[in-house]
Amino acid sequence: MEKKSEVVLDQSQVNKAVKALLAFLKSTATKDSSLLEDTQPISLLFTLWKIPRRAQSIRIPLPHGQRPDTDEVCLFTRDEPNMTAEQTQRFYKTLLEKKGVKYITEVIPFKMLKAEYKPFEAKRRLLGNFNMFLSDDRIRRLLPSHIGKHFYERKKEPMSINLMGKNLAWDVQRLVQGTNLKVTNKGCCCMAQVGNSGLTAEQLVENIESAVQTVMAKIKMKGPVLKVVHLKSKKSVALPIYTSDLNHLQALDEAELLARAQRPAKKTAKESEAVEHEGSPEKGVEIQPEEQSKDEELAREDEEEEIPLLVPMETPTKKAKLEKKKQPLKKKPTAVKKGPKAGKTLSKKADSKVKRKVPKVK
Repeated sequence: MEKKSEVVLDQSQVNKAVKALLAFLKSTATKDSSLLEDTQPISLLFTLWKIPRRAQSIRIPLPHGQRPDTDEVCLFTRDEPNMTAEQTQRFYKTLLEKKGVKYITEVIPFKMLKAEYKPFEAKRRLLGNFNMFLSDDRIRRLLPSHIGKHFYERKKEPMSINLMGKNLAWDVQRLVQGTNLKVTNKGCCCMAQVGNSGLTAEQLVENIESAVQTVMAKIKMKGPVLKVVHLKSKKSVALPIYTSDLNHLQALDEAELLARAQRPAKKTAKESEAVEHEGSPEKGVEIQPEEQSKDEELAREDEEEEIPLLVPMETPTKKAKLEKKKQPLKKKPTAVKKGPKAGKTLSKKADSKVKRKVPKVK
């Protein structure tokens, strides 16, 4: 397999795209957004040459942070032995203060998460109250069944961190101020936020360069990886900042042509070996390759088992069903009455039958 091709960004093209995007965001900004100092996210759109075989999540540290200090970050921790939920919460808050960790505004132990945030509405409220979630790496496998699918749909799933590490403050800062790229095996496009409209053009250029280099270093693919890289915001057009060369496509086409040319040669060699094993032909008789291939095809067809014909089953017709339904109903035998009145009724019926049979005489 080929090695990864290096990606060299054109600085002039990146500067032009960044300045044009910032000018567009300033022109479309409203008075309310300028008063509230709302910043719009700026992200990179990566288009790959091939769809990766496996999904991958790449953490990208950025030299200039993209989150303001007002963003709220929540940390899920494990349950300490012989401690209640409130005691574990105090323990980890004091630990973060000692290590000099910033950006984390709330600590929720795993026991509290299971008890207080079990209803669906409580999970939705928790999702809306915080901008980012971190988790202790010792409980990262237990969280998906308790937080629900909405955290993953809105791309706010907790990012694991080692709380027992030596440089905890530096690790938290890299996670909070960095970004994350999700490479899926369902398509060839993926996006990662690189900054916001509050950064300067130089800071955005540095973030873009570091993001592209880290993606090329960490992505698990060989050969040419990146096809096109675009810079865009939510409402803007995607501006291209990198397009790969198409020279390697000629090598791929040549390799495919060679493979196709070698396939028929292999088939003829196998056929000749099979003919030699079967036996040599009679003297004075030459077998042409076309006739030989036809005879082999006929022999293979004879060897194959015959497929049984499907015979339709005879189903009863509608007339037969109707005839069965139209059969005369048998009359139930009338009960014979006992007593003197029974004889009179029988005699009356007999006389009526006799009268009907006698013809009238004029």
